[in-house]
Amino acid sequence: MAVDRRAARLGVLALVGVILFGLLGVRLWFLQTVKADELQESVTFAKTRTVRIAPERGRIFDVDGRILADNERILTVAVDWQLLRRKSQREEIFNRLSGWVQVPVEEMERRFDAQIDSPFLPFPIKRDVDEPTAFAILERVEDFPGVEILTEWKRVYPYAPHASHVVGYMGAITPEQVDEKLDEGYLLNERIGQFGVERSMEAVLHGTWGYKKIEVDAANRPVRVLEEVPPINGFDVQLTIDLDYQQYVEQAIETTLKARRTQEAPNPKVTKPNGQREKMDTSQGDTVPYKAPAASGLIMDYTNGDIIAMASYPSFDNRWFEAGLSSTKFQEIFPVTDDPDRSILVNRAVQGRYNLGSTFKPFTAFAALNTGLITSSERFNDTGTYRLYSVDQDRCDAGLVRCEYKNATCGNGRPCVYGSVDVEDALAVSSDAFFYRIGEDILERNGGLPVLQDEVEKFGFGADSGVELPFEFDGTVPDKELKRLYAERGVISEDEGRGFYVGDNVQLSIGQGLLSATPLHLANGYAAIANRGFLFQPSVVKAIWNPGVPDGASGFADFDRGTIFEDLGAPELIRQIAMPDDIRDPIVDGLRRVVVGGGVTSDFYHKTTGEYLFFDYPDEAIPIAGKTGTAQGANNYPWNDSSAFTGFSVDDDHPYVVTAYLEKAGYGSQAAAPVVKCTFLALSGLTATDPVVLSEPLSLDQTVAAPPQDLANTGCWSHREGNGVLTQARDVE
Repeated sequence: MAVDRRAARLGVLALVGVILFGLLGVRLWFLQTVKADELQESVTFAKTRTVRIAPERGRIFDVDGRILADNERILTVAVDWQLLRRKSQREEIFNRLSGWVQVPVEEMERRFDAQIDSPFLPFPIKRDVDEPTAFAILERVEDFPGVEILTEWKRVYPYAPHASHVVGYMGAITPEQVDEKLDEGYLLNERIGQFGVERSMEAVLHGTWGYKKIEVDAANRPVRVLEEVPPINGFDVQLTIDLDYQQYVEQAIETTLKARRTQEAPNPKVTKPNGQREKMDTSQGDTVPYKAPAASGLIMDYTNGDIIAMASYPSFDNRWFEAGLSSTKFQEIFPVTDDPDRSILVNRAVQGRYNLGSTFKPFTAFAALNTGLITSSERFNDTGTYRLYSVDQDRCDAGLVRCEYKNATCGNGRPCVYGSVDVEDALAVSSDAFFYRIGEDILERNGGLPVLQDEVEKFGFGADSGVELPFEFDGTVPDKELKRLYAERGVISEDEGRGFYVGDNVQLSIGQGLLSATPLHLANGYAAIANRGFLFQPSVVKAIWNPGVPDGASGFADFDRGTIFEDLGAPELIRQIAMPDDIRDPIVDGLRRVVVGGGVTSDFYHKTTGEYLFFDYPDEAIPIAGKTGTAQGANNYPWNDSSAFTGFSVDDDHPYVVTAYLEKAGYGSQAAAPVVKCTFLALSGLTATDPVVLSEPLSLDQTVAAPPQDLANTGCWSHREGNGVLTQARDVE
């Protein structure tokens, strides 16, 4: 007989139901008790959003309080994100706004698709709109649903273009910076410092973010503010730069470059490998104009490393980066180029990679004296040429190795012959042969060890100086390892990279070859000679001020009503170089003679390299010593030679070092030295500097990165043989 299993089945179903309800009850108990706090936190988080609020950026001042970088409240047209979700609605809003704000619809779409703007703040359409436009849009709210006018900040540079390479500029976060900046809490659409002090002091200037916690509804729309913490504004930064002298140096280097472009270098006849006497460059005429495309100049206080002025040319107006330029206009102002002569956004004072020419000789002299290679009274017979003794002479005679090196030419077209010279004489007249001898001797007598390199590196060459500016070039002091590295990179041939040879050291001894340094390296090295052996870290930052230094007179901050957060005025000593008087004095005396005169006589009187330029240097001016340098350029063509000069005060009450480096501008005495001479006359108060005035509004019709700057008075260029800049004098350096 069939068994009725319905009761059993119902019993099983009932049991399963009891088990399931039991499990559900246990789960509910677990969620309501054990997990209650965690779940409540999750729900709360889902209902709230945190919006970061950027602080007002700190300002930048010059040493006297001139406001070099400031903030200005601007009006921004923005749209509620909710009204942009649907493509058709977004297109309609963008089309309506485009004509009003002069932003193409395509550009609005690109920004929307990039998703770089905060989803909890209105989507920005156009920043820095004028008030009439903003008010007109607000009066037509029915035509612009969801459109708002926001108040934001814009960076302004009241004294632009002065000191633009030092102050820097702001820009969008680059793809390479995204991860780092997001980790630091930045928003993707923030503008940050991208050059100069704006970049190097970004963490100080930016300040601390504030935030709002906002409750949102199911559609992600704000309902109410739950919590608000205001931002803390960025610290203000005071520079060591004095805009009076900054402007003067900028004017001096630009005016001198323009003058040098009117001059021509000889295209001499030389004996070519085929034995024929031909012009150095057969495609050019008897003379070739100097290109003189670029330059840098700086003033430093040698008692502490403070940089009083730092100029680089070509210059630029940093307001372009706040002008909302189209990409086409930006490329017009800052054209992309592979020609380093035309590079604008390069601070040549800290990024230039230069041979130093004869301005390097004081450091070679120090190395020889400090290691006992020579004494200050030891004399050398300079016959105009120097022949290596440590190389197999048969190889020399066969032309397999260059063994003969010549002095620069004198007025007769032949190498200058200085006769019997000591180290002081050699510096005064810039005897190459004297220093060639040191280059060979110091290598040979020390078993090939890099003694010369070790000695000159004490002055900071081949290392980052530590100045508070980005992208500083460390420089190179050539040795075996550098040559190997260059050979690997294809900079020099594989054969050349096999070792460091005596010819390399000979070239190094006169500041040529693979030596490279910046004008800042040069100035800081001379500062260590001037201050008797103290190598300081150069600095462009004097102090950090608590936020909100009040305004004073027009264009100035009132330091008397502000408070310093950190005084950075104490010098940072990198190292102390032992420099006893018997080593320093002959070097300084030789450099002093460069300026005041006192040459040497062999076949005829040879003036010192700066004697004819400084012949009228007033007695009441700051007394200075200095050194000319002419760095050979591509193919050894004279028109590619760059001009260098560094001078320093021998009066410790006026502790200045001034360096100028003018690219492809000729002899050191004809281009860089006049800049230094004029600058010292200005520092002496004997040459007037133009008043520093607030900038005129930036015209977007301009087609140049910065307007021209000219010296009002170039009388300081005077030269015994006429104008040292505008005529060819017989200076060899």
